[in-house]
Amino acid sequence: MNSRFSLNGSWNLYYGPEQGQMPISIEAVKTSGWPVIEASVPGNVEIDLSRAGIEQDPFLAEHVYDYRKYEFYQWWYERSFDVPADFIGQDVILRLHGIDTFGTIWINGELAGTTDNMMIEHDVNITDYVNIGQTNHIAIRIESSINQARKQNYPVALAGLEHHDEMVWLRKPPHAFGWDIAPRLVSAGIWRDIEILGRERTYLKEVYYSTQSIINGAVQLKVNYRYETDQPFLDAFSVRLKGVCGDHTFEFEGKTNFCSDNIQLTIPQAKLWWPRGYGAAHLYEVTLDLLYAGEIVATRTEKIGFRIFKLETNFVPGDAGEFKVIVNDVPILVKGTNWVPLDALHSRDKGRLQEAFDLMVDIGCNTVRCWGGNVYEDHDFFDLCDLHGILVWQDFAMACAIYPQTDDFADMLQKEAVSIIKKLRNHASLLLWAGDNEIDQVYYRWGHRLPHARFNRISREILPRIVGSHDPYRAFVPSSPYMPEHIEGGDLMVPEQHNWGPRDYFKSDFYKHSTAHFISEIGYHGCPAIASLKKFLSPDKLWPYQNSEWDTHNTEYLPLERRRYDRNELMVNQVNTLFGFIPDTLEDLALASQISQAEAKKFFIEMVRLKKWRRTGVIWWNLLDCWPQISDAVVDYYFSKKIAYYYIKRVQQPICLMMTEMENWRHRIVLGNDSNESVWVDFQVEDGDTGDILLAGQVYSPANENVEIDQIKLNSASLQKFFVMKWTVGGVTQANHYISGYPPYSFEQYKIWLSKIESLQHRFSSADCYN
Repeated sequence: MNSRFSLNGSWNLYYGPEQGQMPISIEAVKTSGWPVIEASVPGNVEIDLSRAGIEQDPFLAEHVYDYRKYEFYQWWYERSFDVPADFIGQDVILRLHGIDTFGTIWINGELAGTTDNMMIEHDVNITDYVNIGQTNHIAIRIESSINQARKQNYPVALAGLEHHDEMVWLRKPPHAFGWDIAPRLVSAGIWRDIEILGRERTYLKEVYYSTQSIINGAVQLKVNYRYETDQPFLDAFSVRLKGVCGDHTFEFEGKTNFCSDNIQLTIPQAKLWWPRGYGAAHLYEVTLDLLYAGEIVATRTEKIGFRIFKLETNFVPGDAGEFKVIVNDVPILVKGTNWVPLDALHSRDKGRLQEAFDLMVDIGCNTVRCWGGNVYEDHDFFDLCDLHGILVWQDFAMACAIYPQTDDFADMLQKEAVSIIKKLRNHASLLLWAGDNEIDQVYYRWGHRLPHARFNRISREILPRIVGSHDPYRAFVPSSPYMPEHIEGGDLMVPEQHNWGPRDYFKSDFYKHSTAHFISEIGYHGCPAIASLKKFLSPDKLWPYQNSEWDTHNTEYLPLERRRYDRNELMVNQVNTLFGFIPDTLEDLALASQISQAEAKKFFIEMVRLKKWRRTGVIWWNLLDCWPQISDAVVDYYFSKKIAYYYIKRVQQPICLMMTEMENWRHRIVLGNDSNESVWVDFQVEDGDTGDILLAGQVYSPANENVEIDQIKLNSASLQKFFVMKWTVGGVTQANHYISGYPPYSFEQYKIWLSKIESLQHRFSSADCYN
């Protein structure tokens, strides 16, 4: 691409309900009397309506319900643009990085193209419609997605989550139809960048880098490439490859036999890419030049990493099962978070990305699961993961529903998968593809609809074939969790599980005795800070919590249907279990619920680390809210951290001192090492109440293993004791805590313990978290 310019910025936006005789051109729209407002692109129509004063902010109070009617509206965007003379001789491409959803594009009054998928990029060749060197006009109609969904067939076997059947036919993120973590906002708009590109007639269409093997430090690299050209003969074409990482370089130059070809070369003493905590995430800047008669006619530069990913699995029930991530022949203890929408209105994702990502790194994650209820993140996200060594588990965007099995839907999913795979596959951080979120589980729970998930052609036929065709060296899992035909008993019997369960006491039998080898979802509720609640709840609805605004931000969608359980009551019951009372002030509820959440998530991570390698990973739910709500997130929508954030940060350190649950009147003291380095560690265990040192010494911590240091005996299994553990590596001291005994605990006593927990390494203020 030699020329490009953006169409971001201010557009005119006309809108009206889809009823009666609809306008078929922008001129007809203008004469129809439809209202017009200024739209910001990238944007969402809800934001534009709010900014224009037509509606209130949908994130505040109960205003989200005011936007239901707009699900049935049509939207027309228009603006003018100039195409400079340097586009002469090139194909002119309109690239929509994200349009929601059913779009029709006119250039200078001529129909140029259509779109039907919100989650992929669309390239429209507008060469024949633009006037280079002159002013041009663009109009884009976006039709009602809900009305488009009305046109589809709904066999009895199809079903969306919580009676939202429309979601299964629309290629929009599932959360948009209402979720327990997101509001119902079936939006519209040009939600990602839109630009005009100039493309030469000879260009590199795709390049794919794959690490074939690593033997004695030498990387076997394969580069597949495809170019297009209008040259009549191909014999004068050649390619040149160069890669640079610091002081290490490699080069290749050779003929190309056809417009589709590959390069295979050995790179001695290559610098490897490692996950966070296991080594440096080395990236090579690699340039592939396409030459014609010795002159460069096309070039592409990307950053890639050399690494070998393996997913070791054995899908049988119980201890014989396995689900283990291996990188460069080293097993990785996965500690990560589920990545949910950055914002329920996705045009704001980009502005929230860096701060959200910094939180993920700071809290100590080495892995992130991009949940299937979301959109696909853009290159900016994956670039950050590449740079910081964060492994990415990527779901395809389907969740908690039985989707159509027709040829039309399969073709749409195939197009989407090809687009997303080709876009993201060269990122070093991309660990695996998963077919969907919890759809195998849905088949089990709604088993009367279809006999078994093996009949889901999307996850069993379409997606594995597409991944195998376009990204053949990366693992694919049909569903998360995956339930093969031969395992009976549902989601509690497979090696990889979503451990939600009864949502009771976090140390109940369900959690303590989970059969999971790898936990890819697990969470616990915590109230946001009061300062955050005041930003989105009306003053008269702050307390008590039993009111419609708390329910709305629960997240219920009250005009349509209440959820079968109340998540606010769930949170209160968890507090009652831990402390033996139901708070009667907002201050006590906010603090007590945050303590409950913090202890729970700390326990979930520790129980995985303590059972290494019987357990191989935990991806907890979740880091950040996508709108103002009461939820499992450890950081609320306004980026205010809950207490759980700090507890998790301490127990996700690569080296961590932990205490097991009581067995035979004893707590074992275990030092976990989730890194590639063996080190000597100075440690001590204190009575948190008296400060007395109970254990102290120095111990050798072998790389990537746990070591039991000693045991502490108590005289009573019901004794409630507070312990502080400290350890020093390389002059840096870390700390952790443990509370023994059984609930209920004294809330006042815990406040005393909390003041001491706050003062340990990675200090924080609980008052800042809940006030």
